[in-house]
This record gives sequence, structure tokens and C-alpha cells, in this order.
Amino acid sequence: MKIIDWYILKRYLLTFFAMIMLFIPIGIMVDVSEKVDKMIDNEAPTEAIISYYIDFTFYFASFLFPIFLFLSIIWFTSKLANNTEIIAILSSGISFWRFLRPYFIGASIIAAFSFVMGMFIVPEASEGYNDFRIKYLKGGRDKDRETTNLFNQINDNEYIYVSSFTPSTKIGYNFTLEHFDGNELQYKIKASNIRWIDKDSTYRLSGYVKRTVGKNDDILEKQNRLDTLFEFDLDDLTPVSYVAETKNLFELNKFIEEQRKKGAPNINTYLVVKYKRWSLPISAFILTIIAVSVSSMKRRGGMGVNLAVGISLAFIFIFFDKVFGTLAEQSDFSPLLAVAIPNILFGILAIYLLKNAKR
Repeated sequence: MKIIDWYILKRYLLTFFAMIMLFIPIGIMVDVSEKVDKMIDNEAPTEAIISYYIDFTFYFASFLFPIFLFLSIIWFTSKLANNTEIIAILSSGISFWRFLRPYFIGASIIAAFSFVMGMFIVPEASEGYNDFRIKYLKGGRDKDRETTNLFNQINDNEYIYVSSFTPSTKIGYNFTLEHFDGNELQYKIKASNIRWIDKDSTYRLSGYVKRTVGKNDDILEKQNRLDTLFEFDLDDLTPVSYVAETKNLFELNKFIEEQRKKGAPNINTYLVVKYKRWSLPISAFILTIIAVSVSSMKRRGGMGVNLAVGISLAFIFIFFDKVFGTLAEQSDFSPLLAVAIPNILFGILAIYLLKNAKR
């Protein structure tokens, strides 16, 4: 690497991390001002609050990664352009592609950094952040559970379904259990509701109906109420909505495979989380190209215009990322395509801006 490479690379990395260190304290102060009353009302311990804001730092930095990257590159590249340093570099015979080399090296370092963060550090921080938020700020984990249309495979032969579940009372409605032997249905149990009786450690079925499939005729059993035992825990059927965010690379792959085998209805939500972690390092290169292309030319209005354009593009990127992610979670839209579309669109934009910048 030449002196010019070290010069640009050093400013790339220093500005990026300085931008993070600048905005995170601001984010913490805003968060404290909004939530300090709830923390006091719920008597949150000091140790828990400190741990929460350590986790908040990683969670916040990961969420606003595109903005930090955009702002840092546009900031120092605009300064280079305003000081006519870029013109001097290109006039010395260095091509624009050669000029981009330290930016790509910096993007590679940031991509590796974001990969390690997203796969192993942020999941643990996300768990601590969300657990504190629910325990001390929202008044209970139950509010973040999936509680409707719960379908699950509890073992190799049995499947259960409830149309809705109330975690506070541990009651599931429109309960169904189907027992198979291979591909053949052996019996089916239905109940208007299923309730966990903590005192007896049993389940109470109201409006109990069991249909046993026979060779010639089915056997039908009915009871108004039946207390019985099952080899499952209703709480395990209602994971918190952010469960995928709390698992590292290997845990998430295993968890998704288990949920796929069980026929979990919200599998797309977990896949979106998985694919976003892989797409973030790719975004680092796309956003770097766009930021350099936007800010490498000296403009009337100076750095302010470049920053305005950069912030706008960064928020548009986050907007597309959230919109398509939500679309995949709430419909049959492909999670992989939902995560890829923002990168594809901005990749095309990066190529277009780069061609104009080279001119």
C-alpha cells in the first residue's frame, strides 16, 4: 500500500468509529430521558441499567450501521474534495478505480467487523436489551410473544394447534392434537380451550372430544371437562417475537431447522433475521461506493449538500430494508428476496453514480 492508501484508509476508519462514538452517547441520553421515569417506577437495579446500556450500545450501533457508514465516508471525502485533494490525486495520473482501492480495503475491514458483530456480539446484546426493556419498561415478557395461530410438532408423531393463547392465564383456545403413525392418523383430540392447572400440574380440557380412527368405524369420546397430562409446555409454543435476534450464527441455523421441522408459522421472521446478518457486510461495499460517488466532487454548497444527500439515501435504504422485511414476515414473500432487494436497488444506484463520478 502507498502513502495515499494509508492516508485515506486511516481517515476512513477513524471517521467511522468517531462517528459511532459521537452518536451513541447522544442515543443513550435520549433513551435515558425517555425511560428514566419507568426505570424508577419499576425499581430497576443500577447494575441492570448499566448492563442495559452496554447492550443498547451494540444494538443501537448495529441498527444505524448504514447511517454511520454513510456519514463518515461523506464527511471525510467531502473534506478531501473541498480541499481539492481529490483533484490533485486524480491529476497526478491515478485512475478513479485506483483512488477507490483504500475505500474498498476499508469496506472490507468494516464488513468483517460488522459480520463478527452481527453474528456473535449483537445477538447476546439483543437478548439483554430486550429482556430489560420487557421486564422494567413494558411490564412483562408476554407482550412480545406470538399468541395467535400456533401450530407445532411436539414429537415425531404428534402435532398441536391453538387459534390463540393468553400467556398470563395460560389458556389456549380451539385446541387440537393429532396423533399419527407414519402417515396415518390414529386419533384426534379437540377442545374449546386448554388450561394449565398449576396446582395439579395438569392440563384441563373444556369441551373435550376424542376421535379414534378405526378400521370400520371411528370411536368418539366426549366430556365436558377432562384433566390430563401432555408432554409439552404451552409456554414453549409461544416464543418471544425477538427470539431469532438473540441467537448467534450457529444457534440461529439450528433453531430455524428445528422450527421448520415443527412447521412454525413464523419461520419467515427467523429467515429475515438470518439473511439480514449476511447482507450487512455486502451493504458496506455498496454504501461505500455510493458515498464516495456522491461526495468526491466539489459542489456549490460544500459539505452540507453532500451530507444532506447522504443522510437521505441512508434513510431510504433503511426504509426499504424495513418495508421488505416486514412484507416477508407478514406474507409469503420470499425472505431472501426481501433482504436482497434493497442491496440490488442500491447496487444499481451505486453503479450509476460511480459512472457519473468517473466522468
